[in-house]
Amino acid sequence: NPGDFVVHVNYGIGLFKGIDRISTKKTERDYIKLEYADEEMVFLPIEQVNLIQRYIGNEGRPPTLDRMGGKAWEKRKNKVKKSVEDLADMLIELYSERKEAVGYGFPKDTDWQIEFEAAFPYQETDDQLTCIDEIKMDMEAPSPMDRLVCGDVGYGKTEVAMRAAMKAVIGGRQVAFLAPTTILAEQHYENFVERFERFPVKIEMISRFVPRKKQRDVLEKTIAGGVDILIGTHRILQKDVKYKQLGLLIIDEEQRFGVKDKERLKQLKTNIDSLALSATPIPRTLHMSLLKIRDMSLLKTAPHNRRPIETYIREFDDEVIAEAIRRETDRGGQVFYLHNRVETLEQVQMFLSRVVPEVMVETAHGQMNSSQLEDVMHRFIHGGFQVLIATTIIENGIDIPNVNTIIIDRADNYGISQLYQLRGRVGRSNRASYAYLMYPDQRALSEIAMKRLQVISDLTELGSGFKIAMKDMEIRGAGNLLGRQQSGDIMSVGFDMYVKLLDEAVSERSTEKTEPKAPEVFLDLDYSGFIPDKYITESVEKMEVYKKIASVQNDEELAGINQELEDRYGPLPEEVQNLIAIADIRAMSRKLHVSRIMERAGSIRVEFAFIRVINPDKVARLIVESGGKVTINQKKMNELIIKTETISLAEKAEFLRERLNMLV
Repeated sequence: NPGDFVVHVNYGIGLFKGIDRISTKKTERDYIKLEYADEEMVFLPIEQVNLIQRYIGNEGRPPTLDRMGGKAWEKRKNKVKKSVEDLADMLIELYSERKEAVGYGFPKDTDWQIEFEAAFPYQETDDQLTCIDEIKMDMEAPSPMDRLVCGDVGYGKTEVAMRAAMKAVIGGRQVAFLAPTTILAEQHYENFVERFERFPVKIEMISRFVPRKKQRDVLEKTIAGGVDILIGTHRILQKDVKYKQLGLLIIDEEQRFGVKDKERLKQLKTNIDSLALSATPIPRTLHMSLLKIRDMSLLKTAPHNRRPIETYIREFDDEVIAEAIRRETDRGGQVFYLHNRVETLEQVQMFLSRVVPEVMVETAHGQMNSSQLEDVMHRFIHGGFQVLIATTIIENGIDIPNVNTIIIDRADNYGISQLYQLRGRVGRSNRASYAYLMYPDQRALSEIAMKRLQVISDLTELGSGFKIAMKDMEIRGAGNLLGRQQSGDIMSVGFDMYVKLLDEAVSERSTEKTEPKAPEVFLDLDYSGFIPDKYITESVEKMEVYKKIASVQNDEELAGINQELEDRYGPLPEEVQNLIAIADIRAMSRKLHVSRIMERAGSIRVEFAFIRVINPDKVARLIVESGGKVTINQKKMNELIIKTETISLAEKAEFLRERLNMLV
């Protein structure tokens, strides 16, 4: 959208102002208009749309615009490049150390394992099955497993962990399950006890909810081998917790542990299998980069019985709030009431006691000490009261299927991804769930705040707003996963550029020798090409289609986009056919590692980035068969000059395609 920040590979962070159509004597084309510092404007031909990406960084804090011709962007890019190279070195070193370490190869699945898996009351998603297979292969291998499983709450991570735990126990080893908070430890404990009920597996928990005497008993049993699965908070990392034969360590939300705990984890993990679970969604692009240096599995499929959350945007209204709370409590459910100002929480509690006097209400906030907070949450989870008024402290991993209504006070103060995450605290079961986004009555909302609330209430999960919210959330996730330093790097160059630099650093260090990566092709051809307003009216849709055309990689995708445009908007006008022809030239150029194609006065110059990937015999044949139309630039030996005269773009594309095809 106009007003969004973007990142240009060469110029840095700018402001997207829109798409302008510019006509010359011979051509008519669309240009992307970008604004840089000191109101300098840059017009970028639409076929170079692949050189810009939406800036995704810190929500709420706009980045500084770069200056055209300034050094700041290159400096920042180089600094981040150095930082990602260090990160890649560190990860690769860790990875190779683990690969060389000798662990324990667990035996293949037994009848017990098959019976345990058959007792799962739901249908597994394809992601779950893939993930379970990957874990089993890791566990059966002689080197220690170190796998990270990412997936939203309720997407089946716990079941995956339980199957791994069962496999370890059958293999004669103990399992330690580490959770970041007492509440989560208790939830996992209850889930494990219920799931393993029919099997002779001894499960125990250590946390501050367990009396001291019982804790001592559990520790003694653990040393003697009388406990198969021990679940707890960082208490289970302390020196006095000893195992008879620990074989698997499962860590929930590893990024939430402190430095000391992480150091202890490192010592523990050297020779045992380790499985980390994270509810932080992580972008696919980052996953692909890290995959070469970290074993990761993604769970991206929602469970089959999930219902969308019904979302209402309302002016603050006592009656609406009272009705929403009563509707939930009348069916035996509970309510989250989100109010993000600690100093006025008590007033909200008094207000709710007035409008719904029959309902029990309590408060929770970050200024309570951890044990007070855990006590409140503990009572809420076990149905001790119906409404919890809380700040955004309502934590991510906690799963309370009985809470199916959330009321968000002053929803206009939150960003899209925050609202999306908060709303996701409900709707964790197969019951209908409701979210009320309240804004102050008799106050005009800013257009941006209204737009944000609208995006959230549009339940179409495929809308671009949803994708943006997911993206923003994933970037935060990426920051959490990689650490604070990396979060700063992501903010300074934008997420897509960060991933690109990380990917390059990892590829350079990869042991598999791959052929050099094709550069982005710089195209400058004379033609008329744009999407006419009467073909696609919406500018956001137009931009999406431009991006799609620019990202075409092969003939199959080209045919696909042709078909899609025809199905959605009707027969392609000539101007759009020209854009498709440009995409065709770009895809062919990638195959041949062409870095630049420029047209000047009836001839086209094709510059190759790597001469070594081109077969010299094929080049010689092309020159001979062209009858003088193709020559090598004597001043620049990696450049071909192709005479085209003045022909239409479609013919030019076909002509170029034929010539370049001879080199493939």
